[in-house]
Formats: sequence, C-alpha cells, structure tokens
Amino acid sequence: MSMRVESAGLLTSIQDSGRTGFRHLGVGVAGALDSHSLVIANLLVGNAADAAVLEITLAGPTLVFECAACIAICGAEIDAGIGAQRIPGWRRIDIPAGSRIKFGACRRGARAYLAVAGGFAVARVLGSASTDLRAGFGGHAGRALKAGDRIGIRGGFAPRATQVEIDRRWIDPAPDLDFAQPCRVRLLPGLDALADADALFAIPWRVEAASNRQGLRLHGNRDATRLPRAEGGEPASEPVMPGTLQLPPAGSPILLLQDAQTHGGYPRIGHAIAADLPRLAQLRPGESVHFLPCTPAIAKQLLDAQRQRLARMAIAIARPDRSNDACRP
Repeated sequence: MSMRVESAGLLTSIQDSGRTGFRHLGVGVAGALDSHSLVIANLLVGNAADAAVLEITLAGPTLVFECAACIAICGAEIDAGIGAQRIPGWRRIDIPAGSRIKFGACRRGARAYLAVAGGFAVARVLGSASTDLRAGFGGHAGRALKAGDRIGIRGGFAPRATQVEIDRRWIDPAPDLDFAQPCRVRLLPGLDALADADALFAIPWRVEAASNRQGLRLHGNRDATRLPRAEGGEPASEPVMPGTLQLPPAGSPILLLQDAQTHGGYPRIGHAIAADLPRLAQLRPGESVHFLPCTPAIAKQLLDAQRQRLARMAIAIARPDRSNDACRP
C-alpha cells in the first residue's frame, strides 16, 4: 500500500511530534510546527497521536493513493479536492483506491496536515520519523517530497470505500486555531533584558517573507522597527529552543520554531508559551502577531486547558453515537 507524489507543492515533508532528548548533542527537535493539528488529524483516522503525517506549507501537492485509505486534513484552511469533489478539513474521509487528491493554496493559515489511517511507513531516526530539513535526515530521504516519490502506508486498516465518503461530523478547532481572530501570543520573560521592555508589547509585529521552519523573522511598524537592547555587549552562545524570541543587532526579533538551532548568541528577550505555538505556526508572511506578557503559572494553566480540550476531542471522536455535527471542546 502506498501513495505517489505527482507534484510536490511548495514545501511538503513528513513530520511527527518531533525528536526529543538529543539537543545536548546539537540535534534539533524538527516535527510538526502545529502540534495541535497533528494530534487531531491522527485522532480522526484512529492513529496514535504522534504518528507521522504530511505537513503541507502554503501551496499543496497532488497525491495519488494507490490503495483505499482513510484520511483527515487539519490545520490551515486549504483547497483540496478529488476530481470535482471538494475535500473538507477537520473530519474523517474514506477514499477509494486510485484517488487523486489535488491540494491548492492555503486560504487561511500557513500549514495543513494530512494524516492517513495506519500512518506513513518511514523509518524512525533517533526515535522520530520527522524530517530535519536543515540537517538532511529523517522522514523521506531527509528532504521535502518531490514528484515521483512513493511513500508506503502501514497496514492495520483496510477501508472498502468505492467512492469518497465524508463523515458529516467535524472538529471545531477554536479557540486554539481561530483564523478569524487577530494573532495574540503570550510571552514569558526572557533571560536577557531590553532597555525598554514595554516596546516589545506596544506594537504588532509583521512576519517577513524570509521566515521558515527555523523561525519567524518579525518587523515592526515604521516608527518602531528597532527594539532597544540593554547595554553589556553580546552574550555568550546559550541554549535556545522552539518558542525562544531572539533579538539580533538590527533590533527586529526572531521567534524560533521547530527547526531551531540548539544554541544562539543573540539576546533571548522572551519565550512564547507552549499553548500558543500552534497559532504561531499558522502565521503567513505579511500577517501580524501582537505579544502579551505572561507568567509561568498562567502559561501552565493555558497548556493544561489546551490538553483538556484535546482529551475531550479524543473522547468525542471515539464515540460513534455523537448527535452533534461539530465536536467542540
């Protein structure tokens, strides 16, 4: 059982929940930038929450399933269809063998996630199937997918669909992903001080086109593009991780994402809380984020609440007798 890549899209790679326990050796986490969508997509098709999926960035691929399959698409609002039939997100869909899914552009959000029941059959490297694009290992040959690639699909689930069957029941991703609302991200205090700490929270920060899986490059408005650094020279290279907000000498911050390096010499002026990382992963070039100060206690409460919503979703998905069309946390 396999899936063939007819065209690859802008950037499509295999990702799971990431590679942990090796940052002291210089190995990054990689993994899905939007872990919330990863988990829900896998739950919808009956996989383990951390099974490998396809992460589709901004413009999607065309995929041919050589076997019948059960799929789910979560994350960004992306155009997708099999022939003339539109394929919606946030629900289970059974497709027959030979289905050709053509993904278009992400209309809202930056990254969509395609899960298939059984999971993609790729080797795990250092405990993870994720593609580390910077280091060139994991996933499928350590790189983004390209036309002609064939990805195996693990057994254990054999749908008998002879036509596309779309479950009427769907997941409501709000409040964790609500593209209708402005992006507001809460920051824990950084280890390195700013000369004017309020300047970071005073304005929205626009995502630059040079952003990627390593980090979001941010730029302020015309009158406040440079954050004032505290005096004291350049700090020594220190550990960083996904969520760290760094401040280069030019004064425009960089918010690190899943492909972040393990050490960096720029001042660390804040850290995005874990509960807000999925929304950050969905920011597109030109969109803005507004930072809000946060405390460790509130950050923990917000993460606990997000995990409780996921747990309730898992229960709702597993119940075949749900009466409501939408599963809301």
